[in-house]
Amino acid sequence: MEYGLIGAKLGHSYSKIIHERVCGYTYELHPLPTEEEARAFMEARDFKAINVTIPYKQLVIPYCDEVEPRAAAIGAVNTVVNRNGKLCGYNTDYAGFAYLVRTHGVKLTGANVLILGSGGTHNTVTAVCRDGGAASILTASRTGRGGSLTYEQAMEHREVNVVVNTTPAGMYPDNGTCLLDLKCFPNLTAVLDVVYNPFRTELLLRAEEQGVPAYCGFEMLVGQAVFAAEKFVETRMPENIIADTHRDLKRELSNVSLIGMPGSGKSTVGKALAKRLGKTYVDLDELIEQRAGMPIPDIFAREGEESFRRYEAKAVADVSKETRQVIACGGGVIKDPRNARALRQNGPVLWIRRPVERLATNGRPLSTGLEALTRMETERTPLYKAAADAAVDNTGRMQDTVTLAAEAFERTFDKP
Repeated sequence: MEYGLIGAKLGHSYSKIIHERVCGYTYELHPLPTEEEARAFMEARDFKAINVTIPYKQLVIPYCDEVEPRAAAIGAVNTVVNRNGKLCGYNTDYAGFAYLVRTHGVKLTGANVLILGSGGTHNTVTAVCRDGGAASILTASRTGRGGSLTYEQAMEHREVNVVVNTTPAGMYPDNGTCLLDLKCFPNLTAVLDVVYNPFRTELLLRAEEQGVPAYCGFEMLVGQAVFAAEKFVETRMPENIIADTHRDLKRELSNVSLIGMPGSGKSTVGKALAKRLGKTYVDLDELIEQRAGMPIPDIFAREGEESFRRYEAKAVADVSKETRQVIACGGGVIKDPRNARALRQNGPVLWIRRPVERLATNGRPLSTGLEALTRMETERTPLYKAAADAAVDNTGRMQDTVTLAAEAFERTFDKP
């Protein structure tokens, strides 16, 4: 192997597409499930340069002939370069996290910081926060050992201004996990998560719901990858390459979820939009019917709406974990706030709107007439508005609606 990534589990990694996009060399994902395999790999030294992820950022240190002072002080190496048989270790996670903080203007000076987790990435984040002038740095962990707080104890510290998650909580495929109730921290100014898959973890989604600025680890991942690539090829990269690569890859990987009233045209718009954006089209209602083994009207007739909503929630939870999709949802998907949150974790949600008198009923179980639809629209409009990143009117030609939806999708990447 020339260039690549080692770690215990790498199925969720985006490092390959980032490195190959930035530098053009072949970058391999090389999972090493056991410590014995990791040690054998390092002893062989059969690589030009590698990145290192969980749980081997400390294990590789003794195999390095040189370790940069910052990496040695942190006690974690995530980049190893083989220079004529001599292994040199670096920590580009520091630069990646510092980039995330700096780019979004997160104020560390005088801040009270709470770091979740006590592993190698915790040490990196601690170093950045300390160098940034944090007034205090608290650590919380599951066990509360080694001088850290338990998560329950951490939630008693109302003075916390910045929360940083360095644990795998909420990471694919275990999406939806959150270690804290952020409402316990009335003085929050920012929440950051080093998890990069999904783009918005449950922690970040809850922060956004409270109006607290929230920042994703994918941007940090791109930053540290670019800084690592500079070590790999010993070349300074253009200054804007991190921002450009982050924006382009996030646009490429993101989902687009379509919500709106039954009969508003979500399926028709979704199929055309998927083709326009080069993404996979997913119809949630079709998936539910496949799993249930019966049409949706039969689910309602035989098992009732409550049973249908359970099928729907499971389908949303499963589909929204994946990427590169246009997801057309049933009209009532927003009745459960967990569904809206799940849909938003990997991309924007667009509300497809059409006047109630123009909605197609087509035998839908809850669309029994204009009066029922009008009442439903009144009840659901606040929910659609709260769940959506943007609204798209479907009142003209289909190609015009698809263009508006594509433009709304693109605009979400202009946001900081």
